[in-house]
Amino acid sequence: MTDNKRNFMSTIGANSPDSGDGRATLTLDADDRHLNAAGTIHGGLLATLVDATMGAAIRSAVEGESPVTSQLTLTYLHPGEPGRLIVTAQVRKRGDSLVVCEADVEQEGKSLVHALATFALLKN
Repeated sequence: MTDNKRNFMSTIGANSPDSGDGRATLTLDADDRHLNAAGTIHGGLLATLVDATMGAAIRSAVEGESPVTSQLTLTYLHPGEPGRLIVTAQVRKRGDSLVVCEADVEQEGKSLVHALATFALLKN
């Protein structure tokens, strides 16, 4: 990445997830720019956060392959408000060319989202 370019995560105000051994964690301090018209955390932001965190978890568990989202399902459990979001992800199953990963988003101890995704592994 060059100095004059920003990656997508920095554009939405998030750092890259911390990851290792098939797990990853991301925190984001959500503010007014992350809200939808109803005044709650935008569902698209939550989907982006779980997708990025799951990808990081998978990258920490594979070598010579890159994960590409094939299927992503989110269950929105509670609306989020401005404040700290904590996203955790863990690789659950790995096949020859597919990986299944789960993620959760919490805010102040309350579950906002549970996600399940399948990623294809592409050779680098």
